[in-house]
Amino acid sequence: MPIKKPIVFVTRKLPDTIETRMRELFETRLNEDDRNMTQAELVEAVKTADVLVPTVTDRIDSALLSQAGENLKLIANFGNGVDNIDVDSANNRGITVTNTPGVLAEDTADMTMALMLAVPRRISEGIQVMKNGEWAGWSPTYMLGHRIFGKRLGIIGLGRIGQAVARRAKAFGMQIHYHNRRRVASHIEEELEATYWESLDQMLARMDVISIHCPHTPGTFHLLSARRLKLLRRDAYIVNTARGEVIDENALARLLDAGDIAGAGLDVFEQEPAVNPKLLKSNRVVLLPHMSSATIEGRIDMGEKVIINIKTFMDGHRPPDRVLPSML
Repeated sequence: MPIKKPIVFVTRKLPDTIETRMRELFETRLNEDDRNMTQAELVEAVKTADVLVPTVTDRIDSALLSQAGENLKLIANFGNGVDNIDVDSANNRGITVTNTPGVLAEDTADMTMALMLAVPRRISEGIQVMKNGEWAGWSPTYMLGHRIFGKRLGIIGLGRIGQAVARRAKAFGMQIHYHNRRRVASHIEEELEATYWESLDQMLARMDVISIHCPHTPGTFHLLSARRLKLLRRDAYIVNTARGEVIDENALARLLDAGDIAGAGLDVFEQEPAVNPKLLKSNRVVLLPHMSSATIEGRIDMGEKVIINIKTFMDGHRPPDRVLPSML
């Protein structure tokens, strides 16, 4: 008798190669329209699935999990961050949660550096001038920005992505500083020539550029509060390719509008896909639509990790990327 394949419910469109492989291995239910699923559709999914594959746009909270069928035993998140999932509730219900760490560090670091260059060098403004046909020719004082060579970069969260950013920034001649929950190993500090700051407040007040690379957890919600944002120098820049909730977006918009911060490069937002109107109007900000990890290679790598996690779990083994409440 053939072995019954697990029912795997995927909430968004994934790369074709990943969906094809999933169909071969599992009884896969796909979202062909690639739209956000309604709450009713999510409820139906958790009631019928053995495995749920959500993304950052799906809120898998305790209310949803309370309606899960007895067959749901694995939530294989298509993404590194799991702030969209109530891991505690899942764990209490005997549902394993996995994610896709490590495959997006280089892509996100690339985009972080792109923003770190784009904001001080006014690249977005320059593009707009050219598209509008407003350029009247070169001038010694036209479209002046700031160099990043020699500037002090303060990294909040020196994990995989933070370290990848530090390596790139070091190659650009920046001085590397960081704040972390725990100090990293000495060999990493030596490689990056990185200075550790135990006090986030003290680091913020002394940096030229701040780059955020910590996850969104209850402890990091509005980590950069209105009070902390006011510690930044008027000529400082802030870049966020992590999670929008880490910054008090309203406070940031006010400070940018008043000229109390030089500029910001933002790929993530507090109320995605909504963006603060003040940020949209500001010429001090470069805004991107949550695309730091958006490479074909990265998405395929993520999908392959999801498949490995599902297959390992269904074979009766601990999946390699299991997320536990104590890890958050």
